[in-house]
Amino acid sequence: MSDDTLRVVLCWHMHQPEYRDPRDGTFVEPWLLLHALKDYTDMAAHLERIPGAVSVVNFSPLVLDQLEALVDQLDAHFDGGPPPADPLLAALCPDGIPQDQEGQQALLKACLRAHPIHMVSRHPPLARLSALARASIERPGAEVWLGESFLEDLVAWYMLAWLGESVVDSDPRAARLRECTEGLSPDDRRELLELVRDTLAGIVPRWRALAESGRVELACNPYTHPILPLLIDFESAQEARPDTALPAGDGYPDGLERAHWHLARAKETHAERFGQPPAGCWPSEGGVSDAALDAIADADFAWAATGQQVLRHSLGDDEPAGDAVHRPYRTGERGLPTFFRDDALSDRIGFVYQDWHADDAAADFVAHLEAIADDPEAEPGRVVSIILDGENAWEYYPANGWHFLEALYRMLDEHPRLRLCTFTECVHEHGDDMPVLDHVVAGSWVYGDFNTWIGDPQKNSAWELLLHARAAVDEALADGAERTADLERRLAVCEGSDWFWWPGEYNPEEAVASFDALYRRQLAGLYTAVGLDPPEELAHAFAHGSGQPAAGGVMRGGK
Repeated sequence: MSDDTLRVVLCWHMHQPEYRDPRDGTFVEPWLLLHALKDYTDMAAHLERIPGAVSVVNFSPLVLDQLEALVDQLDAHFDGGPPPADPLLAALCPDGIPQDQEGQQALLKACLRAHPIHMVSRHPPLARLSALARASIERPGAEVWLGESFLEDLVAWYMLAWLGESVVDSDPRAARLRECTEGLSPDDRRELLELVRDTLAGIVPRWRALAESGRVELACNPYTHPILPLLIDFESAQEARPDTALPAGDGYPDGLERAHWHLARAKETHAERFGQPPAGCWPSEGGVSDAALDAIADADFAWAATGQQVLRHSLGDDEPAGDAVHRPYRTGERGLPTFFRDDALSDRIGFVYQDWHADDAAADFVAHLEAIADDPEAEPGRVVSIILDGENAWEYYPANGWHFLEALYRMLDEHPRLRLCTFTECVHEHGDDMPVLDHVVAGSWVYGDFNTWIGDPQKNSAWELLLHARAAVDEALADGAERTADLERRLAVCEGSDWFWWPGEYNPEEAVASFDALYRRQLAGLYTAVGLDPPEELAHAFAHGSGQPAAGGVMRGGK
């Protein structure tokens, strides 16, 4: 590799939490389904279309679990079984519209959650239906006079609006259905349901083929997206922020053992689906500590990655050298190669370019990379790590970010001094020639600390609910309850990071309430799995408020 070549890694993280109600398996939120149709498809299509396009994609195992469940449910329905356990998909089935007012109101509200310009106004039938739906919500009971056919068309058009650009371009069914301006017949809705099934079923095989061809490097995070350093030791939250208040108790029981379990289970399920183990690990929310990095290394991951502010804290320098973030470091006792996110460039894609012309945005991004490449004082062998959510930003771009990503991949592919590559390639090219970080200050990609998930009174209360449930489960196991695979998974789900992200005043009240209710049902399922009655404390939702300021520019899946 020439010293004049700047390596660029585009790492897209695909994460959605566990949306299924443990009582009956119903998907209480549609975001996994919708992002699968729109983003997991289009992000693969860019790599399939452009010969020199290369990226790293981190799939959360929970995404793949739920994707598999949706496909299985659709297949069962087509074989004569019940409708899928997702309200939007069920509404496309015969007699699938709820008959009660509450259910119809919920369906109306669900179909209004889309970008008003890029996803609603773009499709005149959906714009007309959405206006009527909004008006009916403002007049309770009005959904009765709208009728079932209105709801059927609203749901169908909402689903059509969420189809990826590549799906519409490549599947004649999608193009034809988008031309149905006078309403969709039962046969049309059946065809849409079949289109959804085929699109979902094709996602894993497409990404597997891309990985086998070398066009993408696949990675994963711990199984249910827990924050490893907090599982291992609550006090890790005080390394970057010594004033962080901690939940009551002595920390999470057997946290290091649980961290090892999450990493092993993630690798196992990933290999089952993609035919090979994941190359590296973007730990949940980029959450790292010395102990967490050693656990990742012990699980035989080739690399890890985290946020730029973690590096700044670890170097102990308010303004580290300009190229410090543009190289991997050996971390932890095992010397795990660890990459650090270029925050400014990653956030330009996530939050700046959405209103720009696609070519101008891509050219601006490349110009920033050229400035890095041209730095006369920088050492050779640098890599710029662009790491961000691969799902949420595109709803805010025209055409699902299609034109921007197309232009970006092509410009990078054709550039003589910029080279798209993977993290594993960088590790091999560096060999042993990496600087060593003697100590990594524990933190995440959000401000380099953990205060998005711990420290706020409500967040700490959410942790304490888990600690109470864990103590009850451990006591039941000691008394002879069976440690089943179902119990293990229920516990893992309750350890996921999203339950602690949402509490606090800075998130929308409706979303906070939805996640709080689902978290409490997950915990209740944990109690019942060992034959215990859920405690009264799970019946009382948090009051909205008492949070800290929002993590700037941070979005959460589809919400």
